[in-house]
Amino acid sequence: MSRPQTGLLIIGACQAGVQLASSVRELGWRDPVTLVDAEPHLPYARPPLSKAFLLSDATLASMALRAAAFYQDQNIDLVLGEYVDRLEITRGGGGIAHTVSGRSWEFDRLALATGARPRRLRVEGAHLDGVVTLRHADHAVELRRQLEQAQNVVVVGGGFIGLEVAAAAAASGCDVTVLEVASTVLARVVSTLTARFVEAAHRAAGIGITTGVGVRRLIDDGRGRVAAVELADGTLLPAELVVVGVGARPNDELARMAGLACDDGVLVDDCSRASDGWTLAVGDCANIPDPSPFASEGARLRLESVDNAVEQARAAATTVVGSPRPYRSLPWFWSDQGALKLQMAGLATSTDEVVLRPGRRAGQQTVLRYRDDRLVGVECVNAPADFLTVRKALVGGRLLPPSAAADVSVSLKQQLASKELVATPPTADR
Repeated sequence: MSRPQTGLLIIGACQAGVQLASSVRELGWRDPVTLVDAEPHLPYARPPLSKAFLLSDATLASMALRAAAFYQDQNIDLVLGEYVDRLEITRGGGGIAHTVSGRSWEFDRLALATGARPRRLRVEGAHLDGVVTLRHADHAVELRRQLEQAQNVVVVGGGFIGLEVAAAAAASGCDVTVLEVASTVLARVVSTLTARFVEAAHRAAGIGITTGVGVRRLIDDGRGRVAAVELADGTLLPAELVVVGVGARPNDELARMAGLACDDGVLVDDCSRASDGWTLAVGDCANIPDPSPFASEGARLRLESVDNAVEQARAAATTVVGSPRPYRSLPWFWSDQGALKLQMAGLATSTDEVVLRPGRRAGQQTVLRYRDDRLVGVECVNAPADFLTVRKALVGGRLLPPSAAADVSVSLKQQLASKELVATPPTADR
């Protein structure tokens, strides 16, 4: 029985996979492209799943990344509902991909866009009904259904996903408590100033937040469903619904089975090439050299964001077509949490110095991050004008001394427009 053949096989029709397929076509690549995904749904945007989707009757079709006709028009063979579980990679980067159902494809080049999966709680009761995670469309559909029935909701994890879901649950009328084992929410991704501001806003909106304590166990109601959460200090919280948002693990099993080097994701170079020098990995599953202009020598990381998925995939497409362009970008992120719109640019470190600029209106705040007196990042809450201004300055290498940034009598736009602040392209320490 003959197998279909393709020039480029992309496993994973997520944001990165779809962008890679689209970008190689934009660059004039004419060889066959096949895009395979385990989900049965037309590829869709994931960010709304933890926000607006939970509060509306929106359909997955309304969140499609591309219309169905796009794939046909671009001669991209989109294969849905097929889970690739085995790879045979030959010398030179070609090989065969096999699915659980028995289908297979021969390919000349492989790209992994396999994404990530939610981390699970490793405590008693984690298997109970009513304990859910959120990553895929089916998760969101089920969570939306359960929110309609639950009164007491406990969210384990005070990161972006946890706080977005908590805000949506509160808006739907649930009594919500967020549990975070660290001393503040968002502890790993923003400054303490921003974390405390966001935390206070959620508390003021009626969301309970408990920090600095872990979960001991989830209690069964006697019928196989969660009824309460017991904390490490013995506190009991009633819960008909527990949402677990404690991070994600990269889906790098296929890469490992194929002999590719992995460490918290598929290790790739700055042109998205894996350790065999041919296979590509993009998006949430890829462990990449830090692409930011302020990166330290040898720094690597995984970035879970739409911006990274799109920009890394665009850069990877240049590798496919034979004119590789190293991936360089200023990472940026956003998180909508009820009445809060949090926007960030640059990658934070715990040793950054910070400058606080209180907003002119209630609910606004901007924090600028500095490293060796050099502006390297910004965190804005409900301050989109500040975010756009500083992000542009970071990309252009504009100078803004901490002393000037601290002067709140002058807007950031005015300060950064000053001719005294000479533009100097940022250089990475690598």
